[in-house]
Amino acid sequence: MQKVQYQNLTWVDIENPSDKDITYLRENFDLHPLAVEEFATPTYRPRATKYSTCLYLTIHIPLYDREQRTTYAGEIDIILTSTHIITGHKKEIYQISEMMKKLQSGEGARKLHMGKTASHLLHRILNALVESCFPRLDHITRNLERIEAGIFSGEEKKMVHEISIAKRDVLNFRRTMMPQRAILESIIAQPGNIVAPDIKPYFSDLIGTNVRLWNMLESAKETLSSLEETNNSLLSEKINSKMNFITIFTVLFIPMTLYANVLGINVITPLADHPAGFLIHLSVMIMISIVTVIVFKLIKWL
Repeated sequence: MQKVQYQNLTWVDIENPSDKDITYLRENFDLHPLAVEEFATPTYRPRATKYSTCLYLTIHIPLYDREQRTTYAGEIDIILTSTHIITGHKKEIYQISEMMKKLQSGEGARKLHMGKTASHLLHRILNALVESCFPRLDHITRNLERIEAGIFSGEEKKMVHEISIAKRDVLNFRRTMMPQRAILESIIAQPGNIVAPDIKPYFSDLIGTNVRLWNMLESAKETLSSLEETNNSLLSEKINSKMNFITIFTVLFIPMTLYANVLGINVITPLADHPAGFLIHLSVMIMISIVTVIVFKLIKWL
């Protein structure tokens, strides 16, 4: 648990809340029992709930798993009162940790970020979380550029796997970002005793930032679909070329095989006693193959 205080405003951040932390919240803050209970309960659905003494928020932000090479949703629970902000999360959130360190280390930072109301500090926190999405989108863009280069350098088969990873990454990112606009709109709709009227336009600006992120995600999704279609076309063309070669190679040997089978029938073999019999039969087979090729050319199969 980390805590920072300035004047009458307090921010408490709890990583991986334990029973001891929940007891601390119950004993030291005038919070609705349901808000405290939900604070310790993971949820996959973002929400904004107004209780008699506080506003409870559950938001998800996109985090990146380097081992799995994909985005996943990091849950952040927020309890907002007129004088307190309490945040909780299962894993460390870099942006929150950095802001907490900044506030703890300098009086000037506390005055800047905590000099007004709790809703002003909430905006600072959410703004840092939303802005952190842009570097992740830049990473996705660079990944798409790498996939495009791989497609047109003859690595279509390898790019099938890379495209699948990128699609999962974009899908998880979109799933995480989709509900955020509704949460921000819920914050703006709160009465003035919870969310200061002068900070509401800044939350509206966050909605605009969220829309920009969504548009960039839509663009990445469309680009990825086009790259997948192009890669599949090139891969199919390569496979068709190989199959055409195998088919032609097989068809060319069918007349020769038939000729050899006819000679292998248990009857008198023509030219069996001739010194050059083998070479003659071999020449006939080659001529048959040449004629087959000429016929294929005439009917435009080659």
